Amino acid sequence: MASFNQELAKKQSHDGVVAGTKAAGFAAILTAIPTVAVARMLPWGRANLNYTAQALVISTVAGAAYFIVADKTILASARRNSFKNNEAGNKSKPSDS
Repeated sequence: MASFNQELAKKQSHDGVVAGTKAAGFAAILTAIPTVAVARMLPWGRANLNYTAQALVISTVAGAAYFIVADKTILASARRNSFKNNEAGNKSKPSDS
């Protein structure tokens, strides 16, 4: 049973990493377009958003998206598997009534 739980945890972690990476890439693209546009077109952006600031904005959003989606994916998978194990455990126990 312990090796099954380890394999299940490894799969859940991998699924979280894959989902988080996809979300980070998507968020980076969606953030980069308006950030670069503002830095090139608006006077405020030209004055205040140098290359470092642009990279900071984009990487912060991508990092946040990665951790949020990976965490939610792993927790949802663990919750789903926990309910499956709990239901299977309840069916095999004799009732007290």
